[in-house]
Amino acid sequence: MMRIFLFLATNLAVLIIASITLKLLGVDRFTGQNYGSLLVFCAVFGFAGSLVSLFISKWMAKMSTGTQIITQPQTRHEQWLLQTVEQLSREAGIKMPEVGIFPAYESNAFATGWNKNDALVAVSQGLLERFSPDEVRAVLAHEIGHVANGDMVTLALIQGVVNTFVMFFARIFGNFVDKAIFKNEDGHGIGYFIATIFAELVLGILASIIVMWFSRKREFKADEAGARLAGTGAMIAALQRLRAESEVPVQMPDSLTAFGINGGLKHGLAGLFMTHPPLEDRIEALRALR
Repeated sequence: MMRIFLFLATNLAVLIIASITLKLLGVDRFTGQNYGSLLVFCAVFGFAGSLVSLFISKWMAKMSTGTQIITQPQTRHEQWLLQTVEQLSREAGIKMPEVGIFPAYESNAFATGWNKNDALVAVSQGLLERFSPDEVRAVLAHEIGHVANGDMVTLALIQGVVNTFVMFFARIFGNFVDKAIFKNEDGHGIGYFIATIFAELVLGILASIIVMWFSRKREFKADEAGARLAGTGAMIAALQRLRAESEVPVQMPDSLTAFGINGGLKHGLAGLFMTHPPLEDRIEALRALR
C-alpha cells in the first residue's frame, strides 16, 4: 500500500511541475514534425521525474525500509555509530548526514539524499550485529564516499537524460506507426498510443543498462573513498564478509535491493542490470590500490 501511495504521489508531483513548466515555455502543443518542441516536452517530463524522485529520496527510503533515525542515542552502539559517521563525514568534507538503522537480518546499508550536505546514511540491524567495528566503519565510509562523490545527483541527472530520449524516440516511433501503418493523418490515433507505450517499455529496458553501468562504475569509486577513510584492509575485509554472506541464500525485500551495497556475482544478461559489480571484482580493484 505504501509503495503504491509513493508511486502515485511522485507522479502527481511530476505532472504538476511538468504542466506548469510546459505552460511557461509555451510548448504544451506540438505536432509530429515539431521535433524541437517534442524534445523540450520530453526533457521536462524526463528530468522532472528523476529530480522529484531525488528530492524525496530520503523520505521514500525511510518509509520503504522502516529506517529509524538516531536523534538521541539510547545505547553505546548508537553513540558509536553517530560518532563514527561524524568523524568520517568531517574527513570527507561533507556535512554530517542523518544516521539511521533499519530492521533487517541481512547485512546491508545505503546512502541517499538530494545533495551531499543533506543526506541520509543507514545500516541494517543485521550488519551491526555481525560485523566487527572496523568492518562497520568501512561500510559507513563506503556510503559516505557515495555522498561526497555526489553520486545521487549524478545518477538522477543521467536518469533524466535517459528518460528524455526514451520518451522522444518512443513518440517518433509512435507517430511513424500511426501514419505509415494506420494511415492516420488527422492527429494521433490509437496506433500512436499503443506503439508509443510499447516503444517506451522496450527502450526503457535497454536504456536502464546505461544507468546500471554507470552505477557499477560509481561503486568502485565509493570503495576507493571507503578505503581512504577507513583503510584498504578494512574495506576489503568488509567486502569479503559480504561475499561470505551472499553465498548463503537470504531473501532480501524489494525495498532494499535498490539501496544495498550487498551484491553477489552475476553473469551474462543479468549482470547488465545489476546496480553493483560482483564483489570479487571490487575486492580485486582494492587490492590493486595497495
